[in-house]
This record gives sequence, C-alpha cells and structure tokens, in this order.
Amino acid sequence: MKVALTLYGIMVTACAYALSRRLSRRWPSPFTSPVFFTTLATVLVLSLSHVRFSEYEQAQKILTFLLGPATVALALPLYRNRRLLIVNFVPALAGLTAGAVGTMVTVVTLAKALGFSQTIVRSISIKSVTAPVAVELARIIQGDPALTTAFVIVTGMIGVMLGPWLLDRVGIRSPLARGLALGTISHGQGTAQAALESELSGAIASIALGIAAVFGSLLAPRLLPYF
Repeated sequence: MKVALTLYGIMVTACAYALSRRLSRRWPSPFTSPVFFTTLATVLVLSLSHVRFSEYEQAQKILTFLLGPATVALALPLYRNRRLLIVNFVPALAGLTAGAVGTMVTVVTLAKALGFSQTIVRSISIKSVTAPVAVELARIIQGDPALTTAFVIVTGMIGVMLGPWLLDRVGIRSPLARGLALGTISHGQGTAQAALESELSGAIASIALGIAAVFGSLLAPRLLPYF
C-alpha cells in the first residue's frame, strides 16, 4: 500500500508538471508557470483522492532527492559557457550583490513600516536564501524556521510566476541577466524556471543561488541589528 501511494504521488506530480509545460507554452501566464500550476494541481488531486501529506511524503522525498543530480547536471552547461562567465564576471558579481542586499533591505524596511513583529521581520529578511540554508540561518538571527520556510517557498513561487513576465516587460532578454535575476531572488524555484528558458540561464541561476545564499548568511547577522 505504501509503495502504491508513493508511486501514485510521483505519477500525479509528474503528470501535473507535464501538463503545466504544455499549458505554459500555449498560454504563457503567471498562472500556467510550472511551479505554480504543478503545486496547485498536485494538492488538488491529492486532496480529491483523500491522500494525506504523510502518505505523499515518501514521494516528495524521492523527487527532492532527484534535485541533487539535476543541479549537478547544470555544471555541464556552466563549463560550456565558462568564457562568457569570465568575461562578465565583474558585472555579474555586482548585479548579484546588489540583488542580494537590495531584496534584504527592501523587505525588512517594508516589514518594519507595516509594524510586523521582530520575529516576522527577522524571518522574512532571508526569504531569498535557499531553504536549507535559510532554515539554519533563521536560528542564528533568532527568527522562526517554520515562518522562514513559508516565506522562502512563497518568494520562490511569486518569483517564478511574475519574474519572467516582469523581465519580458522591461525588455531584459539576455540569458545571463535573466538567470542571475531568477537565481538570486527566487533561489531553487527560480533556477528551475531559468533552466526551462535556456541552458545558459539555468547554469547562471544555479551559481546565483549558491552565492546569494553565502551573501545572505554573511549579511543578515550584520545588517539586522541596524534595523
């Protein structure tokens, strides 16, 4: 029974993703983006099937495990485009630094202006740091790991839904620039979206994800006391 539920969970998720890819190509929209549509469709189907999250958990663990090889595979396009990276190293690093610092300062300032509690301010400050790092970092900066996880997931989802649309509207077509933006702000989910756009964008986003996590880990404990 447990094996059957695991296979069913994987099948539902895979089918929802395949459908989202077809829909997003035919009707490009934030609501047909793979991350948003797949998440919504999977939750809906599992709910209608009366499958509890605890029963889906094993399928989720298997799919999460597969993210490792998929991320490592991005090293190949990264190697193929190494000359482009070297040529654009300084502007790319400058953009990544501005993005990592800018998103932290902006969200903390806004949260403070809205009168959120100190715990929420600290937890939301690292919303653009990839989840495994953000959870540990939340403990260091005295945030709430559960809240941080929720903020990270929502940030990634919003970034994937609206990021490509916004980049299109302002005329940013460069795969390098799009990969940097999506990886820096929307971490793993943004990297997955960037990889769908092009091989180069996905490779760049994977680097941005890692460096942004390092920047966030170094900056958050030092910047937050000033707020």
